[in-house]
Amino acid sequence: MLAILFAVGLFLRVIALAADPPKFEHGGSLAANDTSPSLNVSSCSGYTVVSQKESGQGLLINLTLAGPACDAFGHDVHNLTVEVSYETSTRLHVNIYDTEKMQFTVPEDVVPLSPGEDDATLKTRSDLEFHHNPDPFEFWITRRSEPDSRPLFDTRRQSLPPTPIPPVIPTDNSTALDGFPLVFEDQYLQLTSALPRDANVYGLGEVLASSGFRRDVGANGGAGTVQTMWARDSPDPIDENIYGSHPIYLEHRYDSGIRRSKSHGVFHFGAAGSDILLLTPPSSPVSLIQYRLVGGTLDFYFFSGPSPQEVIEQYGALVGLPTWQPAWGFGFHLCRWGLQDVNDTRAQVARMREANIPLEVMWNDIDVFHALRDFTTDPTSFPAHEMAAFIGELTANHQHYVPILDAAIPILVNDSDVYEPYTRGSELDVWMKNPDGSNYLGQVWPGYTVFPDWFANNTRTFWAEALRNWSDSGLNFSGIWLDMNEPSSFCIGSCGTGANLTAATIPTQFFPGTPGNLVTEYPEGYNSSIWGPSGNITINGTLTYGNYSTPGVLSKRSVGAAAEPDVDLNSPPYALHDADGFLSKHTVSTNATHANGAAELDTHNLWGLMEQKATHLGLLELHPGKRPFIIARSSFPSSGRWAGHWLGDNISKWQYMYLSIQGMLQFQLFQIPFVGADACGFQGNTDEELCGRWMQLAAFTPFYRNHNVRSALAQEPYRWESVANASRTAMNTRYSLLPYWYTLFANASMYGSPPIRALFFEFPDEPELFAIDRQFLVGRDLLVTPVLTPNVSTVDGIFPGQGRSIWRDWYTHQIVDAAVSANTTLDAPLGHINVHIRDGAALLLHAQPAYTIEETRQGPFALLVAQAVDGYAFGTVYLDDGEGVPPTPNTTLTISAREGELTVSPAGDFNVNQKVVQVTVLGAARSIPDVVTVNGRAAADWQFDSEVERLVIHEADGIDLNGRVTIAWR
Repeated sequence: MLAILFAVGLFLRVIALAADPPKFEHGGSLAANDTSPSLNVSSCSGYTVVSQKESGQGLLINLTLAGPACDAFGHDVHNLTVEVSYETSTRLHVNIYDTEKMQFTVPEDVVPLSPGEDDATLKTRSDLEFHHNPDPFEFWITRRSEPDSRPLFDTRRQSLPPTPIPPVIPTDNSTALDGFPLVFEDQYLQLTSALPRDANVYGLGEVLASSGFRRDVGANGGAGTVQTMWARDSPDPIDENIYGSHPIYLEHRYDSGIRRSKSHGVFHFGAAGSDILLLTPPSSPVSLIQYRLVGGTLDFYFFSGPSPQEVIEQYGALVGLPTWQPAWGFGFHLCRWGLQDVNDTRAQVARMREANIPLEVMWNDIDVFHALRDFTTDPTSFPAHEMAAFIGELTANHQHYVPILDAAIPILVNDSDVYEPYTRGSELDVWMKNPDGSNYLGQVWPGYTVFPDWFANNTRTFWAEALRNWSDSGLNFSGIWLDMNEPSSFCIGSCGTGANLTAATIPTQFFPGTPGNLVTEYPEGYNSSIWGPSGNITINGTLTYGNYSTPGVLSKRSVGAAAEPDVDLNSPPYALHDADGFLSKHTVSTNATHANGAAELDTHNLWGLMEQKATHLGLLELHPGKRPFIIARSSFPSSGRWAGHWLGDNISKWQYMYLSIQGMLQFQLFQIPFVGADACGFQGNTDEELCGRWMQLAAFTPFYRNHNVRSALAQEPYRWESVANASRTAMNTRYSLLPYWYTLFANASMYGSPPIRALFFEFPDEPELFAIDRQFLVGRDLLVTPVLTPNVSTVDGIFPGQGRSIWRDWYTHQIVDAAVSANTTLDAPLGHINVHIRDGAALLLHAQPAYTIEETRQGPFALLVAQAVDGYAFGTVYLDDGEGVPPTPNTTLTISAREGELTVSPAGDFNVNQKVVQVTVLGAARSIPDVVTVNGRAAADWQFDSEVERLVIHEADGIDLNGRVTIAWR
């Protein structure tokens, strides 16, 4: 939901000016000791090795400052420890921390990382190898198998360009590079590594990058990148920090000499706010990555890959694999901020069914709340007993309900006010505090608010109780939507401290759609002065998008920064590139404190993750044995263990439909694979063409939801016939593919394999694919080429494989006559999205997609096999009950094909009730077979189409999948 709008901002600015100034307390400052930061690292001498010794898993190195303290942006830490651990054959851990352990580190119970293997032989057989120089201390990482190749990570000064270097990004003076020493201060840490010039770097988010999925390292005309890790509530700006923080990147290196590529990954594990710079100084033979942190430690993990998929899996093995999604989560979800009442909500469900557009899950935004308060329902517009009846109707029809929860809990405004969640939370002492121990009072939709402190002992208990009480009141939800959990606050500081608590509610007049804040702009590309007020895609048969011609023509008192003397908790000397400017703007202030003594400055990026974990565990208590379904906005490494993600408050513009693809690809790397954007856009007004194209694209993303802002043009898919038709067609394909989707996500939860893949993930040795982010793969087998621009009836797309792969049209099964390593133009009339199946694919499908996921799962199966030239095809299918928390009974089908034969072999203890009623084999033969058999008996009903080499077998009684199946033709 759009967290704050311009009019609201003006209102709150007036409140802030009228109230007492924010009550900031400093942990001290540099000035207190008559020391000023130099704001320049050129005099920093780095560190030197004073001792080192072998450890069971690697090496332990002690460092001390190599010269006088430079105090560039804080106080230099004199003694450091470097722990080098060979944790697995593909993972190397290099942790540089202050020997006295005063800096904040992520607690183990917040993000429990895999400890690796206790195997001393890994020091000599790991695929990665650590090297270092003693004075000054520098280190580099290589592949053991390629000792003479360019290092994967290299902090040596000899590998970096000479300094000083003037600002690499001319408009940003902070991109001047004064030197590349190792800097470790209480409020500033810096480490720099060389990269190959114009390196292929992916990750480092969350961000909507103008450069695309492949990050801009500043070479070949690029400006470079400054990626800030500071969770921020801002409605999808481009090239700025937004909701989540994920300091991991994948680098993909291509060796043109042997035409082969290898990937590796680098993960900085820390919650501190940071800037990560990707730059290529003028005339430099190398690009570089530089880490600038305002706290924490330099804790790095390196992953050897060598394939992109293996890097992602190795990262998942460290931070934790994605949660299991319930089968119903793959259905279509519908929401709208601005639904008037329960009857309005019920009407959307009815109209979707009348239009025969499948609807799996109905959602409510904050409209459902009483006085905008979490864990409530409005007694007039959404009375609990009527909501219970409505949700009962959904349940009876195999549908589901998901409500929203915001991060902040409103306080009581007077003696007669009653609000149990606040009262109970106060009893349990679960709120974040000011430095003086009083409750920190921010301001969000319901007024002055407190914020749960996830470090407090009783907070999870409080949260689980609140979820249960809400459900028991009549809101029998199937899942939860976590919004505003950066966390968002509309004022700076504890603005409710000492304020008039009864005057803080955000007036609804400042909501979108109320006088003074109407959503009145026409859809993108529409000129109402020419075409009139309708906003239609066509008028009198003429396209209106972009058509502006006339119609006739057309101290350790706590932990981390809070424990250290002379630390400025509110304005660290190094200014992060937080797009809001002040770190405490639009969020909880950095000097707010937690039960463990930590300051918000150190823990800010963890808030959303910890809320997700508490919600996940609370739902497990509420619905024992059932998989929790959670969609959340803010995220951090390991969030995927607890929740999925939607891409935030996007905009109803064509550019944002394109940007949704890179967002989806980013979160595959981040191990939060269940992700999607709000189809048709959230902010602003969509139009018929954009919404139709987006509903089709979103049908091939993991999370499929249509949601828009209060008072904008209605965009439910039944509103336009063309959108309804496009949606039905796309959903039919999506629901038929449910066994494929489900298997991809089972593999994600078991192995960390990414369900959605950039083209180069599967075809790593094809450089023409490294920057492709207007197409994507679902698994290894399906290529999706959406239309991302208006007023067109064709689309260009590249077909991977450099001519060695066969791609067939999903709908017609025709082989594509594709250009080699170049774009091919495809027909793409309105209502059609291009999907192609790769040779070698073997898929189990639902033969009769129905209105809901449950009804679809109860129907029969079909097999679709696309054989390669040599007859090869292979696939696996994971089957279980779709809702139980593993381990539960399950069966894996292995589908294999060779010339003239197809076999299906089951393994497991889950009984497969549904049978296969149709088998389609593409590339089966060039001429009609003489004999077709199923398990040794002659098939009674089959056809062969020589034009597409397609054999189709119909089995009226169905083929049982609980035993081995053999289908043969000759």
